[in-house]
Amino acid sequence: MTPLDSGARVWAGLAVAPSSGLMFIVGVLLAGALVGEFIAATTRLPRVVGYTLAGCAAAAFGHGVGMPLAGAAQTVTDLALGLLLFEIGCRVHLRWLARNPGLAATSLAEALLSAVAVAFVMRLFEVGWQTAVACAILAMPAPAAVAGRVALELGAEGQVTQRALLLTALNTLYAVIALTLMRTWWAADDGGSLTQALAGLSISLLTTLGLSALLAGAVYLAARRLDLRNESAALLLFGLVAFALVAARAIGVSTLLMPLLAGLLLRNTSERPWVWPRHFGTSGGALVLMLFVIVGSAWTPQILFAGGFAALALLATRFLVKAAAIIALAPWAKVSWRQGLALSITMTPLSATALVMLSELMRAEPDLARGAVPIILTSIAVLELFGPIAVQFALRLAGELPPPPQRKPRKEAAP
Repeated sequence: MTPLDSGARVWAGLAVAPSSGLMFIVGVLLAGALVGEFIAATTRLPRVVGYTLAGCAAAAFGHGVGMPLAGAAQTVTDLALGLLLFEIGCRVHLRWLARNPGLAATSLAEALLSAVAVAFVMRLFEVGWQTAVACAILAMPAPAAVAGRVALELGAEGQVTQRALLLTALNTLYAVIALTLMRTWWAADDGGSLTQALAGLSISLLTTLGLSALLAGAVYLAARRLDLRNESAALLLFGLVAFALVAARAIGVSTLLMPLLAGLLLRNTSERPWVWPRHFGTSGGALVLMLFVIVGSAWTPQILFAGGFAALALLATRFLVKAAAIIALAPWAKVSWRQGLALSITMTPLSATALVMLSELMRAEPDLARGAVPIILTSIAVLELFGPIAVQFALRLAGELPPPPQRKPRKEAAP
């Protein structure tokens, strides 16, 4: 029995044993919260690093999640990542791209060139071309979840912060569409009809867009009657997003693309600023904590050994090409070289977005995904821990972090 099979059996057990599932959720919350607060208090690193460390510890002791995601792990990941993507989509103004074509060119160049370079390097490691293309697409997105969470936690504001959110949102959009096109092409190549495959793709994309529009419309109507900063209203918004995600999973459309498109529609069809409690309040915050713990535990020593140098080569190629494209186009995108370097560093993480895409590919095309699993999971295991630190360093390099609070001097006791 392989480590992936054993992990799948663990999660299948959680699905039929509510008490075990409840113990898992409680354990994840306690471990993640304790380690996150300890890291933040002692090192001034983002709490996300502590959440990931808790997941790494679980994986090291053989209690990591199985792939593809199932049961409690899939539910938590869908909800938490969906909330983050919807929240980030609501902060991205696409008209910025029309006013700044250099920024649009930067987004396309860094995503496309890094994918091509990764596919080429994977071929040098004698990886099959289909697996190489799959690795390239899965490595394309820089996760909006990590960039958004770290920026919000640290109170970062400025050009690099806003551009990082925009580029990561667009990266996710490109990657999900590219993965859908890849699966459509291979379905036709395996003996299916290209016409039928394209028709199915069109229906899937239109269904996703329709569900996104319904969610955006429901949130807009709720905002006309309620103060979104109120805790009760935030809970209603949480319920709307969660219901849409459950519907997306039931219908079979992307749980990544749908909430991101809904947020983009909501932000770009109205001039109204959308403000609500971070992650929609306490419930969303707990889900986000569990998300990073789960992603941090999605590996085994056997997978790290199998991924090996191919994963390290993927990471190096991905960073260098993204950085080269962003820095080269920095003057056209109206930023300084220093800001361009900082922005390229914020694109370093590889996290939950790639994990969910890999899980979907494993479920739909298990034979094709088998070669990509160790490479992508090893890459995620490395960058899930160091990615948030890189984002914090980049925001500090750009000068967009608020100054640390000054400690008040102690008053001497009167004699």
